[in-house]
Amino acid sequence: MASSTVTGAGKPPTLQQDDPVSVRTWISVAGVLLGAFMAILDIQITNSSLKDIQGALSATLDEGSWISTAYLVAEIVVIPLSGWLSRVFSVRRYLLVNASLFLAFSVLCASAWDLPSMIFFRACQGCAGGVLIPMAFTTLLTKLPRSKQPIGLALFGVTATFAPSIGPTIGGWLTENFGWEYIFYLNIIPGLLLIASVYFTMDPEPMQLGLLKKGDWWGILAMAIGLGSLQVVLEEGSRKDWFGDQMIVRLAIVAVVFIAAFLYIELTRNEPFINLRLLMQRNFGAGSLINVVLGFGLYGSVYILPLYLAQVQGYNAMQIGEVIMWAGLPQLVISPMVPKLMQRFDPRFILFVGTSLFGASCIMNSTMSNLTGYDQLLWSQIVRALGQPLVMIPLSSLATAEIPPGKDTASASGLFNMMRNIGGSVGIALLATILTQREHFHSNRLGEAISLYSPATQQRLEQLTQLFVSKGADFVTAQKQAMLALSNTVRTEAYVMAFNDCFFVVGFALILSGFLVFFMRKPKSGTGAGGAAH
Repeated sequence: MASSTVTGAGKPPTLQQDDPVSVRTWISVAGVLLGAFMAILDIQITNSSLKDIQGALSATLDEGSWISTAYLVAEIVVIPLSGWLSRVFSVRRYLLVNASLFLAFSVLCASAWDLPSMIFFRACQGCAGGVLIPMAFTTLLTKLPRSKQPIGLALFGVTATFAPSIGPTIGGWLTENFGWEYIFYLNIIPGLLLIASVYFTMDPEPMQLGLLKKGDWWGILAMAIGLGSLQVVLEEGSRKDWFGDQMIVRLAIVAVVFIAAFLYIELTRNEPFINLRLLMQRNFGAGSLINVVLGFGLYGSVYILPLYLAQVQGYNAMQIGEVIMWAGLPQLVISPMVPKLMQRFDPRFILFVGTSLFGASCIMNSTMSNLTGYDQLLWSQIVRALGQPLVMIPLSSLATAEIPPGKDTASASGLFNMMRNIGGSVGIALLATILTQREHFHSNRLGEAISLYSPATQQRLEQLTQLFVSKGADFVTAQKQAMLALSNTVRTEAYVMAFNDCFFVVGFALILSGFLVFFMRKPKSGTGAGGAAH
């Protein structure tokens, strides 16, 4: 492939703006992007339907949380492995097998008969889905010439930012109208299209099974145990009072020990399965840090906003989806424009504007009241939709600009996508903790400010008592109901203030991450795996 070869004395070939790309290649790219979209969508799509799934499988809230945790643990372990395994089994064969497995386990999830079977099928689905995300990114960097990579990255940006935004909407709509099983059946047609595109457009390549004999097995084992344990700690920690739970304590120790071992092995081994030294490169290192914060913002905002709408406004899954979709739908229009903007403006400037807009949208949500609903949230969602494509597309291009074509492309893809997922997991765990602690803080402060001896409080209690008496309650019962109503009002206000604090933290982190852009170099035309032509 012309875009991936090196000629002469190690110099890359000169690529022109009009580098031709065949229809066959674009079909191949479209297919793997569809696979990545499905895999990312399935991270969030069950969130709107967990209550229905728990009810069908007779699971408690804590037990049902493992439906999401199993998928995320499996996915985050497989993502870093995909580059090496695709070299062992060949890209085409590796994608075909995992696309087929993803499709099969999606159908099995819809057919799960109890909680253990659902958790097992979701873990297997996550293993297959974790392959589809980095392999899509790798395909873009190896199949497309550098002048066309901004277009491919724009399409990948849609999968990475649009899928989390639209996931709860699709999940809620399917559950309300057809049943929760259809959130898994949704993968059938895209899965078949993915398999067909890979089968007919990618050339067969020989396997390199000899790589298995000299595989970095200790590094792989340390990574799998360490990252898997960390993911469970992050997903389950807030539900189990963090280090007040013995399981969380043990898993946290395991995570620290094995992640440290993984880092040591990969940094000292001559042929590691993933090249962590790429993080020392200026653009890739800074880009990876921004990507962690991007994951925090993407998955964190999609976590706390539906929670606010459900707890404070009492919205159902469909109504929540109608709010969330405005952070997703405009991206379909904006994303195709970003490559053109990157030809006219410094991508670092575009990235800075994108993080600022995304952060500003969260700051806009940090001033909510208990009356904030669809109408009040619409503009912040649109601002978020404007910002997200301006982050993902130039960030991908800048981060990979100094990565030379070759085996490091797969390592860069695995690391880059893993960083975003880790950022999302850390972000959700952090926000869940902040929400709980700040709700207690604000509830105590508001409770201290409300005195039963205050004339205003007594007047409000009297009004509520009369209201309940007018509805048929006796005086004593009406007084108890009035006290309970006042207590619920205090707690609702405390929750709203806690949600505001969460949005402020996300917004501040995103805006702060934008300043890392100034540590990145502007990519030169024709350099690196992701260098865009400007």
